Amino acid sequence: MDHLGLGAFMVLGFCIGGPFIWNLLPRAPARIVAAVLAQPSGFRPERPDDSYHHNIPGWGPALCARRPDITTAMVHDFLTQMYTKRADCVYTVTRDCVRSCQTPILVLPDDVPAHPYAVAMETVHLAPNAQVSLYPWKDTQDKIPLAVRHIRTFLRAHQPVAVVH
Repeated sequence: MDHLGLGAFMVLGFCIGGPFIWNLLPRAPARIVAAVLAQPSGFRPERPDDSYHHNIPGWGPALCARRPDITTAMVHDFLTQMYTKRADCVYTVTRDCVRSCQTPILVLPDDVPAHPYAVAMETVHLAPNAQVSLYPWKDTQDKIPLAVRHIRTFLRAHQPVAVVH
């Protein structure tokens, strides 16, 4: 965002974008004015290895084939660090970090193994300025426009004020 000359900005992420946003929020709390996390990934204690095992065959081999400088062992280490060693709720930050986040958050939950409903709702309950959209929001075609409208309304409500010089 520095390269683009943006001081304040909003973020929106699907799936692993949710944990990435949670990692970004404590690093730039004054700059991120709002965040939308759609079907965010998260840790399921009853299925602790799901994300690791999904990603090893899912993108690891293709990445190694494209990048000879990246080995299977490096992919294993990265995924182990991301999904098992730091296994806490949203993967990238602690519950205390979520609890202390003052940024307005909108969560669109899902409920599949990679996007656990329980994790999405826990973040909504922990983060003091969190909202949740309708659920389920993508099971029928008529609900998707409602979810999109909620996202747009939320982002407009938190749009940074332009500074005129």
